[in-house]
Amino acid sequence: MLAITQFIDDLIWGPPLLILLVGTGIYLTSRLGLIQILKLPVAFKLIFSDNDGHGDISSFAALATALAATVGTGNIVGVATAIKSGGPGALFWMWVAAFFGMATKYAEGVLAIKYRTRDANGYISGGPMYYIVNGMGQQWKPLAILFAISGILVSLFGIGTFAQVNSITSSLGHSFGLSPQIVGIVLAVLVAMIIFGGIHSISKVAEKIVPFMAIFYILSSLAVIFVNYHHIIPVIVLVIKSAFTPTAAIGGFTGSLVKEAIQKGIARGVFSNESGLGSAPIAAAAAKTNEPVEQGLISMTGTFIDTIIICTLTGFSILVTGQWTGNLEGAPLTQSAFSSVFGYFGTFGLTFSLVLFAFTTILGWSYYGERCFEFLFGITYLTYFRVVFVLMVGLGGFLKLELIWILADIVNGLMALPNLIALLALSPVVIFETKQYFNKRSVK
Repeated sequence: MLAITQFIDDLIWGPPLLILLVGTGIYLTSRLGLIQILKLPVAFKLIFSDNDGHGDISSFAALATALAATVGTGNIVGVATAIKSGGPGALFWMWVAAFFGMATKYAEGVLAIKYRTRDANGYISGGPMYYIVNGMGQQWKPLAILFAISGILVSLFGIGTFAQVNSITSSLGHSFGLSPQIVGIVLAVLVAMIIFGGIHSISKVAEKIVPFMAIFYILSSLAVIFVNYHHIIPVIVLVIKSAFTPTAAIGGFTGSLVKEAIQKGIARGVFSNESGLGSAPIAAAAAKTNEPVEQGLISMTGTFIDTIIICTLTGFSILVTGQWTGNLEGAPLTQSAFSSVFGYFGTFGLTFSLVLFAFTTILGWSYYGERCFEFLFGITYLTYFRVVFVLMVGLGGFLKLELIWILADIVNGLMALPNLIALLALSPVVIFETKQYFNKRSVK
Protein backbone atom coordinates (compact mmCIF):
# COMPACT_ATOMS: atom_id res chain seq x y z
CA MET A 1 0.00 0.00 0.00
CA LEU A 2 2.78 2.40 0.97
CA ALA A 3 4.77 1.62 -2.20
CA ILE A 4 1.72 2.12 -4.45
CA THR A 5 0.72 5.44 -2.87
CA GLN A 6 4.34 6.65 -3.00
CA PHE A 7 4.46 5.86 -6.74
CA ILE A 8 1.21 7.79 -7.35
CA ASP A 9 2.51 10.68 -5.22
CA ASP A 10 5.77 10.88 -7.19
CA LEU A 11 3.79 10.78 -10.45
CA ILE A 12 1.40 13.60 -9.43
CA TRP A 13 4.10 15.75 -7.81
CA GLY A 14 6.51 15.24 -10.71
CA PRO A 15 8.02 18.06 -12.78
CA PRO A 16 4.80 18.94 -14.72
CA LEU A 17 2.75 19.93 -11.65
CA LEU A 18 5.70 21.61 -9.91
CA ILE A 19 6.41 23.63 -13.06
CA LEU A 20 2.70 24.53 -13.42
CA LEU A 21 2.47 25.52 -9.75
CA VAL A 22 5.55 27.71 -9.58
CA GLY A 23 5.17 28.80 -13.21
CA THR A 24 1.66 30.16 -12.53
CA GLY A 25 3.07 32.16 -9.60
CA ILE A 26 5.97 33.48 -11.72
CA TYR A 27 3.63 34.47 -14.55
CA LEU A 28 1.21 36.28 -12.22
CA THR A 29 4.10 37.95 -10.38
CA SER A 30 5.40 39.28 -13.68
CA ARG A 31 2.01 40.44 -15.04
CA LEU A 32 0.97 42.02 -11.73
CA GLY A 33 4.26 43.90 -11.32
CA LEU A 34 5.64 42.27 -8.13
CA ILE A 35 2.39 42.96 -6.30
CA GLN A 36 3.42 40.74 -3.37
CA ILE A 37 6.26 43.18 -2.56
CA LEU A 38 5.00 46.59 -3.65
CA LYS A 39 1.46 46.27 -2.26
CA LEU A 40 2.15 44.23 0.89
CA PRO A 41 1.96 47.27 3.24
CA VAL A 42 -1.43 48.21 1.72
CA ALA A 43 -2.58 44.61 2.14
CA PHE A 44 -1.82 44.59 5.87
CA LYS A 45 -3.66 47.91 6.36
CA LEU A 46 -6.75 46.50 4.63
CA ILE A 47 -6.99 43.55 7.06
CA PHE A 48 -8.23 45.83 9.82
CA SER A 49 -10.32 48.21 7.70
CA ASP A 50 -14.11 48.42 8.07
CA ASN A 51 -16.20 46.20 5.81
CA ASP A 52 -19.44 47.46 4.33
CA GLY A 53 -19.91 45.19 1.33
CA HIS A 54 -22.03 42.11 0.71
CA GLY A 55 -20.95 38.91 2.42
CA ASP A 56 -21.36 36.68 5.46
CA ILE A 57 -18.29 37.59 7.57
CA SER A 58 -15.70 40.40 7.85
CA SER A 59 -12.52 40.34 5.75
CA PHE A 60 -10.53 39.76 8.95
CA ALA A 61 -12.77 36.80 9.83
CA ALA A 62 -12.35 35.41 6.30
CA LEU A 63 -8.56 35.73 6.61
CA ALA A 64 -8.67 34.17 10.10
CA THR A 65 -10.73 31.26 8.73
CA ALA A 66 -8.29 30.79 5.82
CA LEU A 67 -5.33 31.03 8.21
CA ALA A 68 -7.07 28.59 10.55
CA ALA A 69 -7.08 26.10 7.69
CA THR A 70 -3.50 26.84 6.53
CA VAL A 71 -1.60 27.47 9.78
CA GLY A 72 -1.62 23.88 10.96
CA THR A 73 0.54 20.81 11.07
CA GLY A 74 2.24 21.92 7.84
CA ASN A 75 3.96 24.65 9.86
CA ILE A 76 5.22 22.31 12.57
CA VAL A 77 5.16 18.74 11.27
CA GLY A 78 5.36 19.56 7.54
CA VAL A 79 8.50 21.68 7.88
CA ALA A 80 10.13 19.01 10.04
CA THR A 81 9.19 16.31 7.52
CA ALA A 82 10.51 18.39 4.59
CA ILE A 83 13.87 19.06 6.28
CA LYS A 84 14.19 15.43 7.42
CA SER A 85 13.62 14.02 3.93
CA GLY A 86 14.89 16.85 1.71
CA GLY A 87 17.58 18.40 3.91
CA PRO A 88 17.94 22.06 4.98
CA GLY A 89 17.66 23.15 1.33
CA ALA A 90 13.95 22.23 1.39
CA LEU A 91 13.37 25.38 3.48
CA PHE A 92 14.76 27.54 0.64
CA TRP A 93 12.34 25.96 -1.84
CA MET A 94 9.48 26.56 0.60
CA TRP A 95 10.42 30.27 0.44
CA VAL A 96 10.43 30.18 -3.36
CA ALA A 97 7.01 28.49 -3.42
CA ALA A 98 5.68 31.05 -0.92
CA PHE A 99 7.05 34.14 -2.70
CA PHE A 100 5.44 33.28 -6.03
CA GLY A 101 2.51 31.70 -4.19
CA MET A 102 1.59 35.13 -2.80
CA ALA A 103 0.75 36.30 -6.33
CA THR A 104 -1.23 33.11 -6.88
CA LYS A 105 -3.15 33.61 -3.60
CA TYR A 106 -3.87 37.22 -4.62
CA ALA A 107 -5.41 36.07 -7.92
CA GLU A 108 -7.50 33.46 -6.08
CA GLY A 109 -8.90 36.14 -3.74
CA VAL A 110 -9.79 38.47 -6.62
CA LEU A 111 -11.64 35.76 -8.54
CA ALA A 112 -13.38 34.50 -5.38
CA ILE A 113 -15.18 37.84 -4.90
CA LYS A 114 -15.66 38.47 -8.62
CA TYR A 115 -17.55 35.25 -9.31
CA ARG A 116 -19.17 34.28 -5.97
CA THR A 117 -22.86 33.46 -5.64
CA ARG A 118 -25.39 32.46 -2.93
CA ASP A 119 -26.76 29.04 -2.04
CA ALA A 120 -30.41 28.18 -1.44
CA ASN A 121 -30.12 29.21 2.23
CA GLY A 122 -28.80 32.65 1.27
CA TYR A 123 -25.19 31.98 2.33
CA ILE A 124 -22.25 32.96 0.12
CA SER A 125 -20.74 30.21 -2.05
CA GLY A 126 -17.50 30.83 -3.87
CA GLY A 127 -14.13 29.42 -4.81
CA PRO A 128 -12.57 27.78 -7.88
CA MET A 129 -15.65 25.72 -8.78
CA TYR A 130 -17.62 28.95 -9.13
CA TYR A 131 -15.01 31.02 -10.93
CA ILE A 132 -14.48 28.12 -13.33
CA VAL A 133 -18.20 27.91 -14.21
CA ASN A 134 -19.08 31.62 -13.96
CA GLY A 135 -15.80 32.92 -15.39
CA MET A 136 -14.73 30.31 -17.94
CA GLY A 137 -18.22 29.15 -18.95
CA GLN A 138 -20.53 26.16 -18.45
CA GLN A 139 -18.52 24.06 -20.93
CA TRP A 140 -15.78 23.93 -18.27
CA LYS A 141 -18.09 22.51 -15.59
CA PRO A 142 -16.31 19.09 -15.64
CA LEU A 143 -13.17 20.93 -14.46
CA ALA A 144 -15.19 22.53 -11.65
CA ILE A 145 -16.60 19.12 -10.70
CA LEU A 146 -13.06 17.66 -10.61
CA PHE A 147 -12.02 20.44 -8.24
CA ALA A 148 -15.06 19.95 -5.99
CA ILE A 149 -14.54 16.17 -5.78
CA SER A 150 -10.85 16.69 -5.00
CA GLY A 151 -11.77 19.31 -2.39
CA ILE A 152 -14.04 16.84 -0.63
CA LEU A 153 -11.28 14.19 -0.71
CA VAL A 154 -8.74 16.65 0.76
CA SER A 155 -11.27 17.65 3.42
CA LEU A 156 -12.15 14.08 4.43
CA PHE A 157 -8.86 12.24 3.85
CA GLY A 158 -6.07 14.81 3.50
CA ILE A 159 -5.30 18.13 5.16
CA GLY A 160 -8.76 18.36 6.71
CA THR A 161 -8.78 15.35 9.00
CA PHE A 162 -6.19 12.57 9.05
CA ALA A 163 -3.01 14.68 8.91
CA GLN A 164 -4.24 17.03 11.64
CA VAL A 165 -5.70 14.40 13.98
CA ASN A 166 -2.65 12.16 13.66
CA SER A 167 -0.39 15.07 14.54
CA ILE A 168 -2.50 15.93 17.59
CA THR A 169 -2.69 12.33 18.83
CA SER A 170 1.02 11.59 18.27
CA SER A 171 2.05 14.86 19.92
CA LEU A 172 -0.20 14.36 22.97
CA GLY A 173 0.88 10.72 23.16
CA HIS A 174 4.57 11.66 22.98
CA SER A 175 4.19 14.43 25.60
CA PHE A 176 1.61 13.06 28.02
CA GLY A 177 1.02 9.42 27.09
CA LEU A 178 -2.63 10.03 26.13
CA SER A 179 -4.49 7.34 24.18
CA PRO A 180 -4.94 8.22 20.45
CA GLN A 181 -8.41 6.65 20.48
CA ILE A 182 -9.64 8.81 23.38
CA VAL A 183 -8.06 11.97 21.90
CA GLY A 184 -9.71 11.22 18.54
CA ILE A 185 -13.16 10.85 20.11
CA VAL A 186 -12.78 14.08 22.15
CA LEU A 187 -11.68 15.96 19.00
CA ALA A 188 -14.64 14.60 17.04
CA VAL A 189 -17.07 15.81 19.72
CA LEU A 190 -15.50 19.31 19.86
CA VAL A 191 -15.48 19.62 16.07
CA ALA A 192 -19.15 18.54 15.87
CA MET A 193 -20.14 21.20 18.43
CA ILE A 194 -18.64 23.94 16.22
CA ILE A 195 -19.11 22.96 12.56
CA PHE A 196 -22.87 22.39 12.80
CA GLY A 197 -23.11 26.16 13.42
CA GLY A 198 -21.78 26.88 9.90
CA ILE A 199 -19.36 29.61 8.75
CA HIS A 200 -20.38 32.10 11.47
CA SER A 201 -19.56 29.63 14.24
CA ILE A 202 -16.29 28.54 12.58
CA SER A 203 -15.14 32.13 11.90
CA LYS A 204 -15.89 33.24 15.47
CA VAL A 205 -13.68 30.49 16.86
CA ALA A 206 -10.98 31.22 14.25
CA GLU A 207 -10.98 34.98 15.00
CA LYS A 208 -10.29 34.27 18.68
CA ILE A 209 -7.78 31.42 18.40
CA VAL A 210 -5.70 32.22 15.28
CA PRO A 211 -4.13 35.56 16.38
CA PHE A 212 -3.38 34.21 19.85
CA MET A 213 -1.81 30.95 18.65
CA ALA A 214 0.27 32.69 15.95
CA ILE A 215 1.72 35.26 18.39
CA PHE A 216 2.44 32.59 21.03
CA TYR A 217 4.23 30.36 18.52
CA ILE A 218 6.20 33.19 16.89
CA LEU A 219 7.52 34.44 20.27
CA SER A 220 8.42 30.90 21.38
CA SER A 221 10.28 30.20 18.12
CA LEU A 222 12.17 33.50 18.31
CA ALA A 223 13.31 32.60 21.81
CA VAL A 224 14.70 29.23 20.58
CA ILE A 225 16.52 30.95 17.71
CA PHE A 226 17.96 33.79 19.80
CA VAL A 227 19.32 31.37 22.41
CA ASN A 228 21.23 29.74 19.52
CA TYR A 229 21.98 33.06 17.77
CA HIS A 230 25.59 32.06 17.00
CA HIS A 231 24.24 29.38 14.61
CA ILE A 232 21.96 31.71 12.62
CA ILE A 233 24.49 32.76 9.94
CA PRO A 234 25.87 29.20 9.43
CA VAL A 235 22.30 27.91 9.12
CA ILE A 236 21.39 30.53 6.47
CA VAL A 237 24.50 29.48 4.50
CA LEU A 238 23.57 25.80 4.95
CA VAL A 239 19.99 26.35 3.73
CA ILE A 240 21.10 28.17 0.57
CA LYS A 241 23.97 25.77 -0.15
CA SER A 242 21.79 22.69 0.41
CA ALA A 243 19.14 24.06 -1.96
CA PHE A 244 21.55 23.58 -4.90
CA THR A 245 23.91 20.80 -3.79
CA PRO A 246 23.26 17.34 -2.25
CA THR A 247 23.22 17.23 1.56
CA ALA A 248 25.67 14.72 3.04
CA ALA A 249 24.64 12.22 5.73
CA ILE A 250 25.10 13.68 9.24
CA GLY A 251 24.28 11.81 12.46
CA GLY A 252 20.87 10.21 12.01
CA PHE A 253 20.24 12.19 8.78
CA THR A 254 20.70 9.95 5.75
CA GLY A 255 21.51 12.66 3.22
CA SER A 256 19.42 14.01 0.33
CA LEU A 257 19.59 15.06 -3.31
CA VAL A 258 18.72 18.48 -4.75
CA LYS A 259 15.68 16.90 -6.45
CA GLU A 260 14.37 15.80 -3.04
CA ALA A 261 14.96 19.26 -1.57
CA ILE A 262 12.98 20.92 -4.40
CA GLN A 263 10.16 18.37 -4.40
CA LYS A 264 9.70 18.22 -0.62
CA GLY A 265 10.17 21.97 -0.17
CA ILE A 266 7.58 22.97 -2.77
CA ALA A 267 5.11 20.19 -1.88
CA ARG A 268 5.30 20.95 1.85
CA GLY A 269 5.16 24.69 1.12
CA VAL A 270 1.91 24.19 -0.79
CA PHE A 271 0.60 21.89 1.97
CA SER A 272 1.33 24.65 4.47
CA ASN A 273 0.18 27.86 2.73
CA GLU A 274 -2.17 26.26 0.15
CA SER A 275 -1.33 28.83 -2.55
CA GLY A 276 -2.58 27.44 -5.85
CA LEU A 277 -4.59 24.76 -4.12
CA GLY A 278 -7.83 26.75 -4.40
CA SER A 279 -8.94 26.33 -0.78
CA ALA A 280 -8.45 29.88 0.57
CA PRO A 281 -10.76 31.53 -2.02
CA ILE A 282 -13.63 29.44 -0.65
CA ALA A 283 -13.29 31.36 2.65
CA ALA A 284 -12.37 34.64 0.93
CA ALA A 285 -15.63 34.57 -1.04
CA ALA A 286 -17.62 34.95 2.20
CA ALA A 287 -15.94 38.28 3.08
CA LYS A 288 -18.03 41.45 3.38
CA THR A 289 -16.49 43.43 0.56
CA ASN A 290 -17.44 44.61 -2.91
CA GLU A 291 -13.82 45.07 -4.04
CA PRO A 292 -12.23 41.88 -5.47
CA VAL A 293 -8.74 43.46 -5.42
CA GLU A 294 -8.94 44.35 -1.73
CA GLN A 295 -9.85 40.80 -0.78
CA GLY A 296 -7.08 39.54 -3.07
CA LEU A 297 -4.55 41.67 -1.20
CA ILE A 298 -5.85 40.47 2.18
CA SER A 299 -5.71 36.84 1.00
CA MET A 300 -2.11 37.37 -0.11
CA THR A 301 -1.01 38.19 3.45
CA GLY A 302 -2.07 34.68 4.50
CA THR A 303 0.79 33.09 2.54
CA PHE A 304 3.27 35.63 3.93
CA ILE A 305 2.23 34.97 7.54
CA ASP A 306 2.02 31.21 7.07
CA THR A 307 5.27 30.42 5.26
CA ILE A 308 7.58 33.43 5.17
CA ILE A 309 7.11 33.97 8.93
CA ILE A 310 5.85 30.83 10.72
CA CYS A 311 7.42 28.07 8.59
CA THR A 312 10.74 29.93 8.53
CA LEU A 313 10.74 30.16 12.33
CA THR A 314 10.02 26.43 12.62
CA GLY A 315 12.77 25.55 10.15
CA PHE A 316 15.33 27.76 11.87
CA SER A 317 14.37 26.37 15.30
CA ILE A 318 15.06 22.82 14.05
CA LEU A 319 18.30 23.78 12.29
CA VAL A 320 19.97 26.11 14.82
CA THR A 321 19.48 23.54 17.60
CA GLY A 322 20.99 20.78 15.42
CA GLN A 323 18.04 18.46 16.08
CA TRP A 324 17.56 17.72 12.36
CA THR A 325 20.60 15.41 12.39
CA GLY A 326 18.99 13.09 14.99
CA ASN A 327 16.63 10.14 14.54
CA LEU A 328 13.35 11.94 15.31
CA GLU A 329 10.85 13.02 12.66
CA GLY A 330 7.51 14.83 12.44
CA ALA A 331 6.15 16.59 15.54
CA PRO A 332 8.69 15.00 17.95
CA LEU A 333 11.52 16.54 15.88
CA THR A 334 10.16 20.07 16.33
CA GLN A 335 9.37 19.29 19.98
CA SER A 336 12.99 18.28 20.58
CA ALA A 337 14.16 21.66 19.20
CA PHE A 338 11.91 23.54 21.64
CA SER A 339 12.69 21.28 24.62
CA SER A 340 16.44 21.80 24.03
CA VAL A 341 15.86 25.41 25.14
CA PHE A 342 12.78 25.29 27.37
CA GLY A 343 13.04 21.72 28.72
CA TYR A 344 9.70 20.18 29.68
CA PHE A 345 7.96 23.52 29.17
CA GLY A 346 9.16 23.53 25.55
CA THR A 347 7.52 20.17 24.92
CA PHE A 348 4.33 21.35 26.59
CA GLY A 349 4.33 24.70 24.71
CA LEU A 350 4.84 23.12 21.31
CA THR A 351 2.20 20.47 22.01
CA PHE A 352 -0.20 23.27 22.96
CA SER A 353 0.61 25.14 19.72
CA LEU A 354 0.26 22.03 17.59
CA VAL A 355 -3.10 21.11 19.09
CA LEU A 356 -4.47 24.63 18.46
CA PHE A 357 -2.97 24.81 14.94
CA ALA A 358 -4.32 21.41 13.93
CA PHE A 359 -7.73 21.90 15.56
CA THR A 360 -8.40 25.17 13.73
CA THR A 361 -7.24 23.58 10.47
CA ILE A 362 -9.86 20.86 10.94
CA LEU A 363 -12.53 23.56 11.39
CA GLY A 364 -11.43 25.52 8.31
CA TRP A 365 -11.38 22.43 6.12
CA SER A 366 -14.81 21.33 7.29
CA TYR A 367 -16.12 24.55 5.70
CA TYR A 368 -14.08 24.05 2.50
CA GLY A 369 -15.34 20.48 2.10
CA GLU A 370 -18.88 21.59 2.84
CA ARG A 371 -18.85 24.25 0.10
CA CYS A 372 -17.44 21.72 -2.40
CA PHE A 373 -20.16 19.25 -1.36
CA GLU A 374 -22.83 21.95 -1.71
CA PHE A 375 -21.62 22.72 -5.26
CA LEU A 376 -22.07 19.09 -6.28
CA PHE A 377 -25.18 18.06 -4.35
CA GLY A 378 -26.91 21.24 -3.10
CA ILE A 379 -27.74 22.06 0.51
CA THR A 380 -30.18 19.20 1.17
CA TYR A 381 -27.58 16.66 2.27
CA LEU A 382 -25.07 18.97 4.03
CA THR A 383 -25.85 17.41 7.41
CA TYR A 384 -24.71 14.03 6.10
CA PHE A 385 -21.39 15.53 4.98
CA ARG A 386 -20.86 17.05 8.44
CA VAL A 387 -21.58 13.69 10.10
CA VAL A 388 -19.09 11.88 7.82
CA PHE A 389 -16.50 14.61 8.45
CA VAL A 390 -16.84 14.18 12.23
CA LEU A 391 -16.47 10.40 11.83
CA MET A 392 -13.27 10.90 9.80
CA VAL A 393 -11.89 13.09 12.59
CA GLY A 394 -12.59 10.29 15.05
CA LEU A 395 -10.74 7.78 12.83
CA GLY A 396 -7.73 10.03 12.21
CA GLY A 397 -5.45 8.63 14.90
CA PHE A 398 -5.18 5.11 13.48
CA LEU A 399 -2.96 5.57 10.39
CA LYS A 400 0.83 5.69 10.09
CA LEU A 401 2.46 9.12 9.69
CA GLU A 402 4.19 8.41 6.36
CA LEU A 403 1.04 7.06 4.68
CA ILE A 404 -0.99 10.05 5.87
CA TRP A 405 1.39 12.61 4.34
CA ILE A 406 1.55 10.70 1.05
CA LEU A 407 -2.27 10.52 0.82
CA ALA A 408 -2.48 14.24 1.65
CA ASP A 409 0.05 15.09 -1.09
CA ILE A 410 -1.88 13.05 -3.68
CA VAL A 411 -5.28 14.66 -3.07
CA ASN A 412 -3.62 18.11 -2.83
CA GLY A 413 -2.19 17.65 -6.29
CA LEU A 414 -5.56 16.57 -7.71
CA MET A 415 -7.13 19.72 -6.21
CA ALA A 416 -4.42 22.09 -7.43
CA LEU A 417 -4.53 21.07 -11.10
CA PRO A 418 -8.02 22.39 -12.07
CA ASN A 419 -7.50 25.54 -9.97
CA LEU A 420 -4.19 26.40 -11.66
CA ILE A 421 -5.74 25.91 -15.10
CA ALA A 422 -8.53 28.32 -14.09
CA LEU A 423 -6.09 30.91 -12.71
CA LEU A 424 -4.15 30.97 -15.98
CA ALA A 425 -7.33 31.10 -18.09
CA LEU A 426 -8.79 33.95 -16.01
CA SER A 427 -5.52 35.84 -15.46
CA PRO A 428 -6.62 38.61 -17.91
CA VAL A 429 -9.60 39.26 -15.60
CA VAL A 430 -7.29 39.50 -12.56
CA ILE A 431 -4.93 41.87 -14.37
CA PHE A 432 -7.80 44.07 -15.60
CA GLU A 433 -9.42 44.27 -12.13
CA THR A 434 -6.04 45.14 -10.57
CA LYS A 435 -5.23 47.93 -13.03
CA GLN A 436 -8.73 49.37 -12.79
CA TYR A 437 -8.64 49.40 -8.95
CA PHE A 438 -5.24 51.06 -8.60
CA ASN A 439 -5.94 53.55 -11.41
CA LYS A 440 -9.10 54.58 -9.58
CA ARG A 441 -7.16 55.01 -6.31
CA SER A 442 -4.47 57.10 -8.01
CA VAL A 443 -7.13 59.42 -9.47
CA LYS A 444 -8.61 59.90 -5.99
